[in-house]
Amino acid sequence: MSKSLKLTLDILIGAAAPVLILKYGTAPLGTLPAYLTAALVPVAWVLLDLFVISRRFNFITTYGGASAVMRGALAFWYVDGALFAFKDSASYLLAFVVFGVTALMGNPVTRSIALQGLDPDTPEREQQMRRLLDEPSVRRAMTQAALLIGATNLAAGGANYLINLRMVTASFNTPAFNDQVANVNAITRIVLVLPDMLALFFAFSLMYKAMYALLPGGSEQEADAAEFWTLLKRREDAMMLTRTDAAAIADPAAEALARRQAREEFGLR
Repeated sequence: MSKSLKLTLDILIGAAAPVLILKYGTAPLGTLPAYLTAALVPVAWVLLDLFVISRRFNFITTYGGASAVMRGALAFWYVDGALFAFKDSASYLLAFVVFGVTALMGNPVTRSIALQGLDPDTPEREQQMRRLLDEPSVRRAMTQAALLIGATNLAAGGANYLINLRMVTASFNTPAFNDQVANVNAITRIVLVLPDMLALFFAFSLMYKAMYALLPGGSEQEADAAEFWTLLKRREDAMMLTRTDAAAIADPAAEALARRQAREEFGLR
């Protein structure tokens, strides 16, 4: 499955489907069945993708699966008011812990994301990649990227809590409650997802720019055309020969390559 198709299905099943189920499924299905269906359909899609479609088990997919399982389990915590607002914001809190806290502890998970995003396919390439990631400037960029993602999720979680607290005022297991939850989801699944996606894009760009900036390159045109692993191999060869004349990729070219790599992560190429 292409990344663009996967992204489209994620939006339709993860964001649009729950709103439609709550809005139009409450009457025919019943209040509680409609609520549970709306909550569990996105969870089922994530697990289907993890175990059947992509069948890729790494940090990124494991984190997505764990987050989905948590949301599925919380669906059976029947609460309203402030507790529901907290429950609906729990995934943002989890992201803050995973990204922000690990960055503050000096072991940002963005390192694992970079390794899996570039996907070294041989032991030699994996060793080369790890040496690049151990460079001080790259480690600093990884930490900054993780802090950016963590802080964005913390802010989004706070906003999500306040929106739910203000708009979801009906008692649980009533048609009014389902309708209010649908209204909130229609807002938050768009308004709060956009900053999160932008933060991820700029965080990935920051990481990749730090990596590309340490790779050898000639002109900007040559850098644009070169593949990451080719440049990394040239860097390793230069280090083995103790050469000092291998010019690093110019900053504008490194920026362009980093943004291209980030776009590929989102399936935009």
